[in-house]
Formats: sequence, structure tokens, C-alpha cells
Amino acid sequence: MSTSTRTRILEVAATLVRESPDGDISTRAVCEAAKVGAPALYRHFGDKEGLLSAVVDHGFEKYLATKRERGETTDAVEDLRRGWDSHVAFALDNRNLYRLMNSPAMRTPPAAALESHRILTGDLERAAVQGRIRVAPELAAQMIMSANVGVALMLVSRPATFDDIEVSHRVRDALYATVLTPEPPREQSPSAPAGAEVTTAAARLSALLRKEHGAGLSTAEAALMKEWLDRVANA
Repeated sequence: MSTSTRTRILEVAATLVRESPDGDISTRAVCEAAKVGAPALYRHFGDKEGLLSAVVDHGFEKYLATKRERGETTDAVEDLRRGWDSHVAFALDNRNLYRLMNSPAMRTPPAAALESHRILTGDLERAAVQGRIRVAPELAAQMIMSANVGVALMLVSRPATFDDIEVSHRVRDALYATVLTPEPPREQSPSAPAGAEVTTAAARLSALLRKEHGAGLSTAEAALMKEWLDRVANA
């Protein structure tokens, strides 16, 4: 079977997902629409989950391409805000695809989801180097991705209840106020929570250690130092 056959199956499946009332499709319908036999589909994709995972990656490729190619500003926090908003906008423009990407039926996360998480973590590492986050980048990424996906899914799946995009902005700003510092640290404000300066400094040092590939420490020493710094940052 040629690559063009795989592409045809993928494009047909993507169309069927987009047009489906609930986002679900059958492999039989895909084979009929693509004019191929079931063995061809399974040869290229393994099973239905493999096909759906490929559909998600195919659909998210354009979105991820814009994230890969975007110009980074000097303000990592602004990049994080733009990243949240573009994530929600994509979900609203591709409702079935987005529900599919985050469906419990997808036992293995699609590559698109993993790359999106890596891009977010990279932005947070830049913010940490600038002294702009209060916790370790990995924990911050988990917090932000959980909230971002949760808001997007509510807007996509329950539009009658969640009918105002402003809810996304409010959740974004509330979470970022918890995870991020309001501005690059200079000296601790009298109103800052006790220990805030220490946790921010620990997050920054952890990110710098990663950026400098251990800064002269052995692999074991760098891993131990990062574990200690992350523990302080996340305390």
C-alpha cells in the first residue's frame, strides 16, 4: 500500500470525525468512504485507537506548527497567556477533534498532546529563569495544562452552561496569579507571603541548572540538586 493510501484513509477519517454528531466513527465507515479494505486500514494504523490517534495528530499539526514557529517575546508570561488563549480558540474551532484528543478511550496520549505539554513546559522554564514563577516548571505545567484543558472541554462540551469565553480568561488569570509572580523579582514586597522569595528563587535556580546542563556538576549531583530545589519551590 502506498503512502497516498494512508493519507486518503487519514483524511477520510478526519472528515468523518468532524462531521459526526458525537465525534465517534467506525472503521467500517472509514473503509467504505476511503474505498479500501479493512486489512489496509489495520496495516497502516494497527487498530481503531491507532487510527484516531493519527487523526488527532493530523488535525493538531497546523496548530502545533504555529506554536513551534511563533516568535518568542522577551516576556515569557505574555507568551504563556497567548498560549492559553490559542489553546482554547483551537478547541472551539475543532470541537470533535478536541474531545477526541482528551477522551478516556485514548489509552495512549497522542503525540500532539505530549508536544503541546513540552512547549508549555519550555515557556515555563523561560519564565523560571526570569524569576517569574513560584513553583517548579514541571508542576506549573501540570497545573496550567489541567486547568486549560478543563476550561476548554467545558466550553466545547457544555456550551449551554459555559456560554461565555470570559470564564476562560478568569480561570487563566486566577491560576496565573497563583503560579506566576506579578513582575520580575527585585526585593521582597512587605505584603509578599512568607517564604515567597525563597520558593521563587528555588524555581529560578532549578531552571538555570537545567539550562546550563548541570553547571559543572555530575549527572547524579545535578539530579539531586534539582530534586532539592524543586522540593523547596513546590513547598
